[in-house]
Amino acid sequence: MTKAAPTDVLKLDGDFYPRFIEKKEYSPEALIAIKRTVEQLLAQPTTASRPGMLLGKVQSGKTKTFMGAIALAFDNGFDVCVVLTKGTKALAKQTYERVQKEFSDFTGDDLAQVFDIMTIPPGLTGYELNQKLVFVVKKQSDNLDRLSKALFETYPSLAEKKILIIDDEADYASIGFRKSKEEGYTINKIAGQIDGLRKRLADTSFLQVTATPYSLYLQPEDLQLKAGQQTFKAVRPAFTELVPVHDGYVGGDYYFYGSEEEGSVASFLHEPVTVEELEVFKEQDRRRFKIEDALTSPKVKAIRDALVNFVVGACIRRLQAQQQAKPKAKFSFIIHTEAGKAAHKWQEQVVRELTDQLQAATQKNKSLLNQLIQSAYDNLSRSINVKGHYLPSFTDLSKAVYEALDPSRGQLMITKVNSEEEVMNLLDDQGQLKLRTPLNIFIGGQILDRGITVANLIGFFYGRRPNKYQQDTVLQHSRMFGFRPLEDLAVTRFYTPVVIYDAMRRIQDSDAALRESIANGNQEVIFIQKDDSGRVIPCSPNKILLSTTTTLKPHKRLLPVGFQTDFKSYLAPVTKEIDEMLADLADGDPVTKPFLISWVTAKEIIKKIEKTLKFEEGYAWDVPAFLSCMQHLSKSAKDPDHNGMVWCIVRKNRNISQLVTKGHGEFSNAPDTPQDETKKARDVATDIPALMLLRQNGHEAQGWRGAPFYWPVLMTPRNTKTAIFASDVVDED
Repeated sequence: MTKAAPTDVLKLDGDFYPRFIEKKEYSPEALIAIKRTVEQLLAQPTTASRPGMLLGKVQSGKTKTFMGAIALAFDNGFDVCVVLTKGTKALAKQTYERVQKEFSDFTGDDLAQVFDIMTIPPGLTGYELNQKLVFVVKKQSDNLDRLSKALFETYPSLAEKKILIIDDEADYASIGFRKSKEEGYTINKIAGQIDGLRKRLADTSFLQVTATPYSLYLQPEDLQLKAGQQTFKAVRPAFTELVPVHDGYVGGDYYFYGSEEEGSVASFLHEPVTVEELEVFKEQDRRRFKIEDALTSPKVKAIRDALVNFVVGACIRRLQAQQQAKPKAKFSFIIHTEAGKAAHKWQEQVVRELTDQLQAATQKNKSLLNQLIQSAYDNLSRSINVKGHYLPSFTDLSKAVYEALDPSRGQLMITKVNSEEEVMNLLDDQGQLKLRTPLNIFIGGQILDRGITVANLIGFFYGRRPNKYQQDTVLQHSRMFGFRPLEDLAVTRFYTPVVIYDAMRRIQDSDAALRESIANGNQEVIFIQKDDSGRVIPCSPNKILLSTTTTLKPHKRLLPVGFQTDFKSYLAPVTKEIDEMLADLADGDPVTKPFLISWVTAKEIIKKIEKTLKFEEGYAWDVPAFLSCMQHLSKSAKDPDHNGMVWCIVRKNRNISQLVTKGHGEFSNAPDTPQDETKKARDVATDIPALMLLRQNGHEAQGWRGAPFYWPVLMTPRNTKTAIFASDVVDED
């Protein structure tokens, strides 16, 4: 994080800032971030290509922070603020209403005016123009043209004032370039309009606000564009200020790291969905699934369980509120698996059929309904009991569920959302999706992503499967991130296939690595790839945006997960070969102590192990990435005696089970023992990696196929520089 020296001109007792923060409940850390942001905007020039940066997390309070910065900026010489919003009507409306609400005290006192650029009243007077002005502008061509006309034609005096431009939800679309076969690289039109606008203004500062910074940090320094032979200059932040995260924030750390702590509330969060069910849920095909069987068919088990869990979870929360004499909240559930409207229509049919059959079961099939309620109750009670929260009796819960499913009470509402118009009609006066009933199910696509806030979300059925997982896009789909009461977390479930969950985990790793690097004062992360000759080389960062990545940082473990072994007749001789290799390499018993081997030899061992592991649906081991990372780390050693070497740590007679049970079977992911080989690996892996080779007995009682096998774990060195390895880069030819 870049720190600017405090300026002597920062005024903290003006007309705006003291009044603004008085009622906003800013934390001391947030106030420091606001002050440092404005200090740095005043201390150095910022432009569209060298912006200031407010870097937060998805739904973590970024807007509240930049609102405070606007107030402080108005007290320190800025006259106009232009807030650029993502190009959707819903988000523009949400942002406009938020700004209008936050500055209502000042507009009421004629100290400021807030306008949507598309609805500015005609003939603004000098009295109005001399107030502080905020223009909310959607990042869309017509909006930017209207802003340009207002500043340079209708009210040209504004163009001479000191203007702060805030690019909210800054992403690749607003600052970058795109590539097509016909035109090669071209600057995005919106980026060109923003940059052109800035260049014509007399005195501007530029602040970008985002939770998904990759498109801002990971661009080539210079790029020659074919169209007109322009040179695209990379957008490199002049400074970066991290938005502090409140204790109540729930994000990637909870969903992907906390979930690894067995017995924690987060460990119950993920409910795997099969890829086959996503296909069934994508389009109607009566050969695969008959909709009239929705309540019993195994083809839609995950979505059925998800809906029942949602109803039961919401009823539990409402009974908890009743027990505590608190108002009963309304709850939401999102289904987001496809972008196409045809898929949404089919999904709505399935969900409505399921709810219709659940409602009918309250009268005609109580036995089946009670079984479904009992299963959901058992599922959710485990996480509720972890925190010791009040758990209603099954009798009281069943009564509440029957009432919730009673059509005459109208407590359950299903809404398909796949257009801007539909979203606009569903927003409340704060710009959030309005929860009209106690239980609200929203079905939609990307219109539900970035910026749209959905309150009290306790169920998220996610299945978007792009050909390439792009960090900026996937993280913004994470509507389950945000501020969550602990009681809500206990009944929250996230339904997605393992392959998607793992992709999101890799994205979280990359995101966390970049933030950690910035927090430590470094705005750069190394990006590497394997070239055609097998060398690990620096990678052009713009290739990374759409690639599969492995994040490297100090003492990170890399290992295969989610496999079964090959059959005994093939497995046994391969394991014997590895036994003999290790005995020769260690010159005796390989278990005695760590020993050095070349990375080439380590590669040979890994290639043998690769043939013995058969991965289950949704799981894979990126062996090329594993080997390339090991090569890169072994050859990064400064000690010439260690360069190209790997520490090898061997353990035998292990009996880990294939599955670890947390209510449903999940694959074991910790074959190494923290107090034994993991500790030893951390001790020796200082400048080169350590490869742990854990010989499992592979007994059938543990879920294996009755023959020993080796399970490899790679420990990165303590001196590892944060790097992101691209195992699948975008072809630019």
